[in-house]
Amino acid sequence: MKTLQQIPILDLGAEVNELWDELNAALQRVLRATQFIMGPEVSELEQKVAHYLGVRHAIALNSGTDALIIGLRALGIGPGDEVITSPFTFFATAEAISLLGAKPVFVDIDPHSFNLNPDLLEAAITTRTRAIVPVHLYGNPAAMTAILELAQRHNLKVLEDCAQSFGARYEGGPGESRHHPDLLHRHTGSLGDAGAYSFFPSKNLGAYGDGGLLVTSNDTIAELARMLRAHGSRKKYYNELIGYNSRLDTLQAAILLVKLPHLERYNQARRAIAERYNQALADTPGLRTPALNPGHVFHQYTVRILNGRRDQVQQRLSELGIGTMVYYPTPLHRLPVYQNQGLHLPESERAAAEVLSLPIWPQMNQETQEVVVEALKKVLNG
Repeated sequence: MKTLQQIPILDLGAEVNELWDELNAALQRVLRATQFIMGPEVSELEQKVAHYLGVRHAIALNSGTDALIIGLRALGIGPGDEVITSPFTFFATAEAISLLGAKPVFVDIDPHSFNLNPDLLEAAITTRTRAIVPVHLYGNPAAMTAILELAQRHNLKVLEDCAQSFGARYEGGPGESRHHPDLLHRHTGSLGDAGAYSFFPSKNLGAYGDGGLLVTSNDTIAELARMLRAHGSRKKYYNELIGYNSRLDTLQAAILLVKLPHLERYNQARRAIAERYNQALADTPGLRTPALNPGHVFHQYTVRILNGRRDQVQQRLSELGIGTMVYYPTPLHRLPVYQNQGLHLPESERAAAEVLSLPIWPQMNQETQEVVVEALKKVLNG
């Protein structure tokens, strides 16, 4: 039994130890080749990721935030446009919209999935609406059938925010239309016009520094994205657009190439851990466990702590050596930069007051997990 110590919410050291020899060899190859910017590992990663996700193009970038910005620009989003998205996500989702001079329009979430509630989307559409950015929060695919049907009816673009869902597959959901069986079993990111990914170290497929990716099967979007990541140029010193410097470092590409073949196994391990959590915490008073939706890859395992006790429970777990996180304590419409919209989105606000993410990583053993469960039950039982 583990005693008082920090059980972190994520232990990257276990992964590094497991892959040490492969990682070391990959880094040495890059160091000796000295092609640190756009070396061959970058294009190799793009090809392998595109094949894995089932898309025509993958464009490696220097962050998930840039993937959102460049993705939106490649879709034609600009000043004066409105883009519908979730208020219950990391700030970068809305920030990318605002940085382009567009307006994020926040629509409340479904309380069970934590993702956009598709039943509320149509009422938010105006003559200025140009796109929808669904977020696959915690690794759980959003209701893409309904979202894509709505987007098609209103001629809207769809950029999927897949920062937390690398490897997740869309399997539909309760109440969703089955008129599009072609959408089922496909990876998130391959369903809309484009998908934006983050390679932040904590992600299911994470680099050891910042990194991002945009994927699409549209040749025009891909060409624009490649130009935008290289200062708006197709060839060096011939700039056609105002772009960005947003290239994935070769060292990070090499690390991701080592990790990509292990992704399916790691995601299966995360799901097995989530299943054990759900079983161990079933019917625990004052707590609600997440649904084990098909295709969910559990970037985070997030419970709801009821009765206004979340902060107290988190503090007590910390005192017992259990690391947890709140993703996210303030919904975006309540942040200083957006609160002037005057929105009240009750499900997002309720989730922000109740969610608590517990430790999870692919190598997490059952003994460690049992310590977390016992501590949480102890705290909830007073």
